[in-house]
Amino acid sequence: MASRRRAATYARRRQRRMARVTHDLTPQQWRALVEAWAGCAYCGKDDGALQKDCMLPISRGGRYTLTNVVPACRSCNASKCNSELTTWMRRKRLDERAFLTRLGEISLALAPASDP
Repeated sequence: MASRRRAATYARRRQRRMARVTHDLTPQQWRALVEAWAGCAYCGKDDGALQKDCMLPISRGGRYTLTNVVPACRSCNASKCNSELTTWMRRKRLDERAFLTRLGEISLALAPASDP
C-alpha cells in the first residue's frame, strides 16, 4: 500500500514538473532523431521501440527539446533514470567520446537554419 502512495506521489511531482516547462520537440523532429541515430543513442541496439530520453532529466530541469532528447532503448532509458549522463555512461562502461562526437554531428545536421 505504501509503494502505491509513493508511486502516486512521484507521478504527481512529475506531472507538476512537466507542466512548468515548455516542451517543443515536434513529431517531425523526433522522427528525424530516430532516423539519424538509427538505433539507441547509447548502446546502438536497433531492435525494438525506441523511447525519448532527456539527456538532462526533467527532474533536473531538462525538457523535451531537439537539443536534449535522444532515442534510447527501453533498457538504457530505464537504467539511466534521472542520472547525470556522463556519470551513467561511465558506470555502464559506454563509449562516452563516441556518443558525444555522434551527438555533435547529429545536432549540426538537424539544427534549424538560422537567418544571416
